[in-house]
Amino acid sequence: MQPKGTRLEVNLNALEHNYHYLRSKLDHGTKFISVVKANAYGHGIVEVAQKLQDLGTDYFATAYVEEAVELRNNKIVKPILVLHAQQHNLEICIDRCLEPVIYSVEMLDAFTAFAKAKNQQSYPIHIEFNTGLNRIGIDAVDLDKVLDKIKSSPEIKVRGLQSHLAASEDLDEEAFTNKQILLFEKLADRMQDELGYEILKHESNTSGILNFKSAHFSMVRSGIGLYGFGNDLKFDKHLKPIGTLISNISQIRTIEAGETVSYNRMFVAKDRTTYAVIAIGHGDGINRIYGYGKLKVQVNGHAAPTLGIICMDMLMIDITGIEASVGDEVVIFDPQVHTSRQMAEDAGTISYELLTGIQKRVKRVYLSN
Repeated sequence: MQPKGTRLEVNLNALEHNYHYLRSKLDHGTKFISVVKANAYGHGIVEVAQKLQDLGTDYFATAYVEEAVELRNNKIVKPILVLHAQQHNLEICIDRCLEPVIYSVEMLDAFTAFAKAKNQQSYPIHIEFNTGLNRIGIDAVDLDKVLDKIKSSPEIKVRGLQSHLAASEDLDEEAFTNKQILLFEKLADRMQDELGYEILKHESNTSGILNFKSAHFSMVRSGIGLYGFGNDLKFDKHLKPIGTLISNISQIRTIEAGETVSYNRMFVAKDRTTYAVIAIGHGDGINRIYGYGKLKVQVNGHAAPTLGIICMDMLMIDITGIEASVGDEVVIFDPQVHTSRQMAEDAGTISYELLTGIQKRVKRVYLSN
């Protein structure tokens, strides 16, 4: 039987398609990091990672140690990069065989101390340099200091060098991106020459994979592309969004002209209006910005706009003139009619924010042939 209730259906076949499409852009031998942070962009970190491990991804990347531990607890054995490891849990990286990204001189000192205390030899780390995003990362002026510390610390070994492109989806910023790529290349060459061994070099995100082949180096990282979006319509047509968000009608009501719906009486009916109460709200990730008709969901093949303010656990939609019954399914977003990208852009945000905001109480259902 088809599962009922509010749910995010995750199409693992679409995930597989996206993975192979992105890998097709790479030269043979270029490694692939699957970014599964933020609960795999809202789609379920464990199930998505298990599928990607079966497909042959070379690495996983999480933002935080806790996410990586969840993967280790669920039979993910591939290398895991922790992009935003923090000093208070660096020791766990060693305990669970995680590869931390070291993005400051202070963190390099702290992790080296942990590795020494645990009698490690050549424990793999990744060094992040700031090449222009100006978020986290070691500045180029500190390269000599970093090299001196690494060369005097047998407890650690640089497995990879990384940076992050700031505007790889915007070809108007091509000159800036190329400047980032050139600086990263110089830093990588210098570090590799000084250390005397090969290191993995990775700077490209999804847009870097698709727009800047010169930034592929020996490894790339993809997040949003795996989930069906390429930050440009010309790439989106080759990718398949993997999520469909569905809920149900809990109650159908009719009000007369002058009556109001939801908090603060912000919707006032101009005519006799039939509306449905849907079992999803801002407590599930459908933010209040989608009220007042800014979101149109699909009911039996018809678009139905929201009415008034989105509640924590419910939202109301206008179904005047639409045949519907209690229990009917309502599609919030899907890959065909109204994608999460379109829904997000209608509210002035991006698909990343919408997808990662879908809360865990919305059950995930995994589909594959």
